[in-house]
Amino acid sequence: MRYGFGVDLGGTTVKIAWFDENGTMLSNWEIPTRTEDGGSQILPDIAASVLAFIQQQSLAPEKLIGIGIGVPGPVSHEGVVNKCINLGWGVFNIAEELSKLTGLPVKAGNDATVAALGECWKGGGKGCRNMVFATLGTGVGGGIVIEGQVLHGAHGSGAEIGHMVLNREETVQCNCGKYGCVEQYCSATGIVRMAKEHLQKTDAASTLRSIPELTCKDIFDAGKAGDSLALEILDRYYRYLGEFLANVACVVNPEAIVLGGGVSKAGQPLLDGAKKYFDQHVFHAAKNVRFALAVLGNDAGAYGAFKLILDAMG
Repeated sequence: MRYGFGVDLGGTTVKIAWFDENGTMLSNWEIPTRTEDGGSQILPDIAASVLAFIQQQSLAPEKLIGIGIGVPGPVSHEGVVNKCINLGWGVFNIAEELSKLTGLPVKAGNDATVAALGECWKGGGKGCRNMVFATLGTGVGGGIVIEGQVLHGAHGSGAEIGHMVLNREETVQCNCGKYGCVEQYCSATGIVRMAKEHLQKTDAASTLRSIPELTCKDIFDAGKAGDSLALEILDRYYRYLGEFLANVACVVNPEAIVLGGGVSKAGQPLLDGAKKYFDQHVFHAAKNVRFALAVLGNDAGAYGAFKLILDAMG
């Protein structure tokens, strides 16, 4: 049996997991992400933690597959990071650097893309070779798996589906600098923004009006309780989400669409609402798609990162 590591590098913590070659997570732990001094200590910290574990376990080099790592920024197929603003990183080859520090083979990918690979391998998309993963959180991230391979793109920004344009009439700027991006409507912050706009346009009674700091969960909870205004807001949200996913499906033709992130906690109503409008907008030949919720949670990135290196090393 051979073994390897899956690393999910976040802005606050680094999640490190230890797997066998069958994809069973045997152990996992976290270390802090030290972003000071341009993030210069992040990779040395990861290397030190991994090497300490190897020494502690008395692992023979021939039993080690290597390290896979997911990074919060664009990463090319060759492992070149194209700036990670929240880590203080510029452009460099993370795979080469981490390999030098550990003496192990390394494969790197974007964190959302790697999480998609994890969900496709062991999660909501298990059994699929073609899958779209959309993370609906503060923003909208994504990952696409085609014929079992994760899509990186030429410059590491493949599957940045959150920045497809849904509304060309939008006057509020997206964080990316464009206007009318998917992220402005289909994220948790997007649905709250739409709700506040909707509440200002009507005098209709709603329990949402009594909530000082409105959240995405509040809107879904009000909808479940039958609040008519919340249901109108959710219907608009599902229209945007369904149309957006239908556009992606016309390009990818996936077997499954897996939804993750904080919004996915809404559960089955989210799947049903999105699927209704997806079916209205999708190209007929791409219609037979299974909608599912992500199931790996915070472990998706570690699973996917390990699968990266497992596939690379055979």
